[in-house]
This record gives sequence, C-alpha cells and structure tokens, in this order.
Amino acid sequence: MADSMNCDYDIAIIGGGIVGLATAWQLTQAHPRKKIALIEKETGVGLHQTGHNSGVIHAGVYYPPGSLKAQFCKIGSNEIKTFCHKHQIDFEVCGKLLVATNSLEVERMDALYKRCLENEIKVELLDKAALKVKEPNIKGESAILVHETGIVDYQKICQKLSELFVENGGQLFMDSKVTSLKENASEVIIKLGNQSIVTRYLVSCAGLMADRITKMLGIPTDFQIIPFRGEYYQLPPSHNQIVNHLIYPIPDPELPFLGVHLTRMIDGSVTVGPNAVQGWKREGYGKVNFSIKDTLQMLLFTGYWKLLTNHWKTGLQETRNSWMKSGYLAQVNKYCDQVSESDLLAYPAGVRAQAVMKDGSLVHDFLFAQSKRTLHVCNAPSPAATSSFPIGRHIIEKLDDIMTEV
Repeated sequence: MADSMNCDYDIAIIGGGIVGLATAWQLTQAHPRKKIALIEKETGVGLHQTGHNSGVIHAGVYYPPGSLKAQFCKIGSNEIKTFCHKHQIDFEVCGKLLVATNSLEVERMDALYKRCLENEIKVELLDKAALKVKEPNIKGESAILVHETGIVDYQKICQKLSELFVENGGQLFMDSKVTSLKENASEVIIKLGNQSIVTRYLVSCAGLMADRITKMLGIPTDFQIIPFRGEYYQLPPSHNQIVNHLIYPIPDPELPFLGVHLTRMIDGSVTVGPNAVQGWKREGYGKVNFSIKDTLQMLLFTGYWKLLTNHWKTGLQETRNSWMKSGYLAQVNKYCDQVSESDLLAYPAGVRAQAVMKDGSLVHDFLFAQSKRTLHVCNAPSPAATSSFPIGRHIIEKLDDIMTEV
C-alpha cells in the first residue's frame, strides 16, 4: 500500500448532489480516521438533478424483483424517512396512485401490480368505483394504490448531509470546478482552477458531467451522457387540494421516464410533470438554453443517432408537447380533466443525465468505471435520490475493493 504522507486527503469525492453527499457522509462513518474531501463546483449543494426532481420518496414499484434497484429503493425509502425523522426534516407519506385509462394500460398495470407483490410493496388494487372514492377528480379504469410513497425536499436533506459530513471531519470545497485530473502510481492530482489538491483515491459522483470526468483520466468507456430536460408546471393555489395522493400514469416499460404526473409537494403546492425533452445544454434549465460544446459532443456520438432512430416518434411528440401547452395538457387531462391550460403556471425544469451506450441503448442499471485509484459512478438509476443511502454504501464497498487491491 502506497505511502499517503504527501497526499492532502485519503479520499476525495467529486459531486455535491445527494449521491455524492450520501457517499461522503457514510465514508466518514466507515473510515473515521481517513481525511476525506468533497468537491462541488457550485456555491451550494444539490443544485442540479437533486434539486430539480419531483421530491418523491419512491417505493420501488417498477424494478425487477431481486435486483439492486428494487433492493436499494425499498431500503433507501425507509432510510430517508428515518433520516428525516431524526433531523426534523419535513416529509409526508401521502401514497400514490398509478392510474390506467385504457386497455393497454390496464394490461401494463396488472404486470406492475404483480411486480409490487413480488417486491413485497404494500399496494392495493382499485377498480373504477374505488378509484373515484379515493380521488373524485381523477378518472381511470383502475389503479394501483402504493401506500408507502412519500414526498420531501431533497435539497434540505443535502444541506443536512453536508453539515454532518463537516461535523465528522470532512472538508468541503465549494465553488470549486475540476479542470483537470492526473493519476499516477501513488496519488490522484485534482486541479481546481489555480488550486490543486492531492488524494490517494478518488470517487466521482458527477451526474451530468460523469463521462467528462472519466475522459479527463483517459478511462475507456462506451457511453455518453445525453441530457433530457424535464419540464414542470405548477398549479394555482386554488388547486392545492385537487388530489389526495400523487397521481401517476402507467409508464411505457420500454422508456426510463414515468410520464407526466400530478405531484403534491411538501410545501403544499401541486406540480404537473415532467415530460422528457431532448436537451441541448447539460445544465440548461430554460426552454431555449443551448451549448455549442454540449451539442457538438452529442451530435458526434454515434449512440445519439441510434437512440434517435429508435425513439424518433416519442422524441417528436415530446418536443411538440413542450412547445404546445395543449399537447402537454392532453397528457394530464387523460386522467384529470379538472386542469385547464390556464392552470399550467411556470415552474423550474430539471435535466436528467441519461447514460446512452454506443449502440444507442439507454442505460437502466448501475454503470461504473474505474482505474487503479479512481471509481466513477457513470449511471445511478432512478430513483437515485430515494436510494442514495444504499447506493452510497454500494459505492463504498467498491471503493474498499480498490483500496484493498492497491
């Protein structure tokens, strides 16, 4: 094992989203004697994917029984709630309804219901009449009631995690963009503008920039991050009681997106969304945001064109609905006709870091890359926020393997 006397830190983590923070905090508990740093390029934590999601604590409905995704989601859901209880962070277990509005969706819903039972998730099957009793403003043929789904503000969890990390002796580098990385036999040199720090080991939880971090180290990979912007609207306060639960459509199992849903937020408001629109800037949250660098990198990636070929119809529909409120509204009116076009008020969008392989396939599972002294989380599958604590422990296990081998 190499001498660490010349290193500033034993372990450095890139990325102050919820996965990076959950990993960093748990590292201070697993390795209390090690010097650990977390590097974030923004002035605050959880400002990208974590801070632009629906705020849902998922139960794990969609994932194959026995898979890491199913296990992590169920464990993570309980741990998020326990963490919030302990640290006085508001959350609510309001439950959610997956509503089927036609025969195809009923068929897909039945498969999801069986999957819920296999994953030992507490659910209830509702017929048309029972659905109307639970949700007078929602229409559908039938629905699955998922009792354990909740809502929370994940940025508040991130803020608490960053505080606990520092209390445990961790060092935060905020407003610190990684401009270059160099790995040698005994260390990794991280350049942050005019400053450099040296660490024995590096973990990258860089989300939207995951592929660029691996390229800095010359690690060969077959994927690229393709940004998809998820646009939301907020309903007016007069609609804050329009639903009693979260309302989700039945998703297309071929796509990683869950469809436009009605979400009760922890502040009492209700949002509608998200859709999934091709993004032209990795951190572009506005409708017309554009980056030449991001766009060129995407267009030069063969996997992008194969993805486009496979899903061009869905892409056109999503783009149309992005620019025409009537199309977006139609997705909502499918199960809730109480919402009108004038009810769709402005709300911040999010950007999903979708890992796409060279063959055009969407990565639905965990994807890691590594070198002798570095570990890179290239894809942490949805719902990463709900599953962040067990994902963090999984990352630590893989890092421990790397540290043992060196």
